[in-house]
Amino acid sequence: MIKTPIERGSLLLHGWQNRRPAGHWQHWLADRLTDLGHQVSYPQLPDPDHPDLEQWLAELHRHLAALPGQDRTVICHSLACLLWLHAAARQVLPIPVDRVLLVAPPSTSFVVQHAEIAAFAAPPVTAEQLSAAAKDTRIVAGDNDPCCPEGAAVHYGRPLGLRTDVLPGAGHLDLEAGYGPWPSLLDWCRSPSRDPAIACRPGRAEDPRP
Repeated sequence: MIKTPIERGSLLLHGWQNRRPAGHWQHWLADRLTDLGHQVSYPQLPDPDHPDLEQWLAELHRHLAALPGQDRTVICHSLACLLWLHAAARQVLPIPVDRVLLVAPPSTSFVVQHAEIAAFAAPPVTAEQLSAAAKDTRIVAGDNDPCCPEGAAVHYGRPLGLRTDVLPGAGHLDLEAGYGPWPSLLDWCRSPSRDPAIACRPGRAEDPRP
């Protein structure tokens, strides 16, 4: 009996003030996954400079409901991580998700300093609610992220029981920090296992296509 390959769908969600620049790792990742035959959705969320939580939640619901594939991955960067926490806390996700990666989630202390995004401050959410939203949720963050001075492992990982990969000198894991092509994240997306480590980008600016 010939087994049909599992179709993989990926939803990539950006953060505050992000208009999906071509050099950003999410743009790079979306292109590479598409080349590999994944079904990829990388939407521009409305009004990224002055985002509205309810509007972004509606967009998350819409794009996730439309995501094809038997194996679904959601990869959030920055403010989108808090968007996911709100969705999980409200239990309003339309379909099951296999893996969620929260990249550089900003802390409450940072978010509330900015009126444009204060409404996104992390809600009360439990490990059980996150488990109901996705089979596996994981965090990757820099050890010197100016948007999470407390550290993502301390602020989110430990309280919620989430595996957290802390990358040295990676900042907010954005273009300013050099992210950019990120091969180990592509490897994680391609792996059938949930265990591969996610490492810093290579020090060189090479961009090998798999």
